[in-house]
Amino acid sequence: MARSDESQLAPESTSALSSITPPIHDDLDQLLSILPAELRQPLSNHSQRHQLIEVILDLGRRPEARFPGQADYLSKQVISSADLQHCIERVGTFGGDNRAGIEKTLHRISAIRNRSGTIIGLTCRVGRAVFGTVEIIRDLVEAGKSILLLGRPGVGKTTALREIARVLADDLKKRVVIIDTSNEIAGDGDIPHPAIGRARRMQVARPEQQHQVMIEAVENHTPEVIIIDEIGTELEALAARTIAERGVQLVGTAHGNQLENLIKNPTLADLVGGIQTVTLGDDEARRRGSQKSVLERKAPPTFEMAIEMLERQRWVVHEDVATTIDHLLRGRLPETQIRSIGDSGKVVITHELPDVISQRRSTRRTARGWRETGQMEPITSTSNRSRRSAPTPLPLPTAADNFQELLDQQLDTTSLEMSSPVGLNGEDLVPIYPYGISREQLHHVIDTLKLPVAITKELGVAQAVLALRSHVRNHSKLKTIAKSRQLPIYTVKSNTIPQITRALQRLLDIDPRDQAAAIDLSLFTRQGDDDELEALEEARLAVEQIVIPKGQPVELLPRSAKIRKMQHELAEHYRLKSLSFGDEPNRRLRIFPA
Repeated sequence: MARSDESQLAPESTSALSSITPPIHDDLDQLLSILPAELRQPLSNHSQRHQLIEVILDLGRRPEARFPGQADYLSKQVISSADLQHCIERVGTFGGDNRAGIEKTLHRISAIRNRSGTIIGLTCRVGRAVFGTVEIIRDLVEAGKSILLLGRPGVGKTTALREIARVLADDLKKRVVIIDTSNEIAGDGDIPHPAIGRARRMQVARPEQQHQVMIEAVENHTPEVIIIDEIGTELEALAARTIAERGVQLVGTAHGNQLENLIKNPTLADLVGGIQTVTLGDDEARRRGSQKSVLERKAPPTFEMAIEMLERQRWVVHEDVATTIDHLLRGRLPETQIRSIGDSGKVVITHELPDVISQRRSTRRTARGWRETGQMEPITSTSNRSRRSAPTPLPLPTAADNFQELLDQQLDTTSLEMSSPVGLNGEDLVPIYPYGISREQLHHVIDTLKLPVAITKELGVAQAVLALRSHVRNHSKLKTIAKSRQLPIYTVKSNTIPQITRALQRLLDIDPRDQAAAIDLSLFTRQGDDDELEALEEARLAVEQIVIPKGQPVELLPRSAKIRKMQHELAEHYRLKSLSFGDEPNRRLRIFPA
């Protein structure tokens, strides 16, 4: 489900976006001038010259030019040491990060060295100043909030940073300082490239000193905005938080394609608030029907907004990183805003709801067991049993820990119509909202009986509520919301297989006699081993051949406590009373007639 609208984000946008292709300045001739003559000619005459990404020169291999979607060899001759030396002499000094540049350009030359330190390969990457790319998020830049850009290498993060710096410095008249670790944002040499406008640039002597230069910029040069490229260490993440807490707007990039990558990265998790494990009390864990250890955010995020750059002109915007992270840790996806450049050259803003997004993103798991599966969990096949045994993602015990506040949140965020979930065989599934119900038991019943039911974590998309009776009795808010939405509430007295089974049968309007005629003993066992099935078969035969037809009690063989529990549940399924008696290891079950 998606909705879109076209927006002119600023008065300047009309002229800036009048052409779909923004103006580009690449100084390509200066990059070609460092190459040997026999390589310059093929590139100068190449049909895709202005789309060149990089030139690869590796010792003993043929030179290669890379373009979007293809790579072409430039010569039949292999690269020699003399060819490499020819290029090295015409570029700047290689720093500690093995990068060099060409003065007054944005090109980057990166070296590959052998074990003795000799350069045996060069990557000559084209640097381009692309004007107009920031128009897609100009309103966000003008808002004055800190922005984090994420995306795969080559998608244009550094180009976007450069344009953002120019807009903030020239158009918005702010004091902007760029922390330029590899001279990649403002180019090589002491004079910054004109692409950054009036923004100032601080060079970093060695990459490991970037965090120190970040703090120095704040203390010495009174910036209103700091631009940082490639935050990659814990010290840099800490420095970024220190800067943000001093009221300075941050615009930076980090390693990772999506926010989920930062959650899983302990080094950079502080950029999104940091992640910690919280242990719930028994009552709270039981109320949520979950494990006792859950993940929550430790602090406010360093960056208030985040942008996932999927493509050069298609970006996913998270305007509230704190809310997005909280949703991800709960196993849910928030509504996502996607911005792109339409055919008319205008910015198109599309809002996609979580159920649509979840179909487009593959399931991910963290080491902690939280997962990203969207809102619905269709359960129709036994092949999904291993997936369902993973710990269930839980709401965070933050300000919304109070049940009433949690329901209020859901009431506010689920007013949109959602499509009905569909099972593996194409049948419509009934979405139910469990409250206080054991997820493991619920999954097991639905899976074994192949019931057309989907579990949802959102009250607003449910067609019914399945709850523990004692929990509903103490929470009038749930009953109030269910009544306002005309949602039926089905309750169970306890978290047992028979109770849950009967509640689901009532919910689906299934006659219990249809399933009692051919009872599936695997419903009452988790492992399904021979001992468990033998004990359950013994109990079934005793019930069906003696207790019910003859009205006589039956005493079963001694069993372990685990197996006796299964036999108790089987007896409860027949609505019969059962008791355990005797001492271990001879403790056994006795089933009484109704």
